[in-house]
Order: sequence, then C-alpha cells, then structure tokens
Amino acid sequence: MTSTRPHLSHPDRRRWLEIAGASTLVVLLPHAVQAAVPAGTLIEVWKDPNCGCCVDWIDHMRRNGFAVKVNDVGNTAMRRRLGIDLKYGSCHTALVGGYAIEGHVPARDVIRLLEQRPKAIGLAVPGMPVGSPGMDGPVYGDRRDPYDVLLLAAGGGASVYQSYR
Repeated sequence: MTSTRPHLSHPDRRRWLEIAGASTLVVLLPHAVQAAVPAGTLIEVWKDPNCGCCVDWIDHMRRNGFAVKVNDVGNTAMRRRLGIDLKYGSCHTALVGGYAIEGHVPARDVIRLLEQRPKAIGLAVPGMPVGSPGMDGPVYGDRRDPYDVLLLAAGGGASVYQSYR
C-alpha cells in the first residue's frame, strides 16, 4: 500500500516540527499566565450585593486561579481604609497579598503585581470601562473602551502600570 502523503525531507520535517511547536506554545501561553499565580491565592472582595459586573469580575479572577472571598457590604469603607483616593474609585475593592485592587483590574496585572512586588498601595481601574474584565459581557457587544491600570502610590499619586487600547 502506498502513501498519498508527500514525503518530507529531514530539513523539511524539522521545520514542520518547529512550526507545530510554536503553534502549541501560542495555544498554551494563556495557561502559562494562569500558572503564575499560586493555586488558591486568596483575594478578598468588597462589593455591593446587587452588582452584576462585580460578580463577572470575581468569575474572571476565579478562572485565573484565585480563590475569592466575597463581602457583600459595599466597598466605600474598605476603599477608605486601604488609602485609595476616591478619584480612583470603582464598584468593588479587593485585597490580595497585601495590595489593594480597585475596580476591573485584569487578573494578569494582579499576577504581575504579586510577582514584581513594587512598593505601592496596589492597582486601580477607575470607573467602569467597557471591555475590562467584568464589563465585557454580551450586553456590551464588541465595544472596547481604552483604559489604563494605575499603580497607586502612598500619598495619592498614581502611574500607568498597563494600558489597554
């Protein structure tokens, strides 16, 4: 019985394996980011009990390896306690690894924060930008607003930690 496959010479076969390996890496890359957070790292969240986008953000964090404890008591008191200026405010506040997380911060930025451990209060995505985690459901269609993740410094200052355009 003869094969209908074209014969690949040794260099061609090696190139095909290199391409196949690169494709596998691209497919597996999102899982490598998930593995960067120690399994079950606890993030505690304060939110309004009726906020659906907060629930969607919490689901995003869980899908990225975080264990989540939810406090359905609002977030104003916790934001104040953590030293987050109201101008950086959003609908939920969280605490993870000694850092404050305000609003719809992507899990990958929280993971990076925990890996780098900069001297800071934490991260914030002010407001509720459409397209950020938790603000990206079917109701928003394909809309994606540009936004910045801010690194919050003690004393009220902030710098851009990551931009999404």
